[in-house]
This record gives sequence, structure tokens and C-alpha cells, in this order.
Amino acid sequence: MTRNELAERLAEHPRLIGALFTAMLLLASWGMAAANNYAATNGT
Repeated sequence: MTRNELAERLAEHPRLIGALFTAMLLLASWGMAAANNYAATNGT
């Protein structure tokens, strides 16, 4: 999928932009939680 195809698809489905943004936020928060858990269990 090229960049233009992706831009066209997002323009056709604006709710997809919100869903992708929400997924990005969830993944970022899970990553931070996993990093904090790792640091707590390893004592660093």
C-alpha cells in the first residue's frame, strides 16, 4: 500500500483515523506499563 492509497482510504473512512489513534495510545501505555513492571522486578 502506497502513501497515497493510505491517504485516500483514511479520507474515505474518517473514523478509522480515530481508531488508529486510540490503538496507538493503548499500545504506548501498555509499553510504559511493561517497562515499569520490568524495572520493578529487576530492581533497576
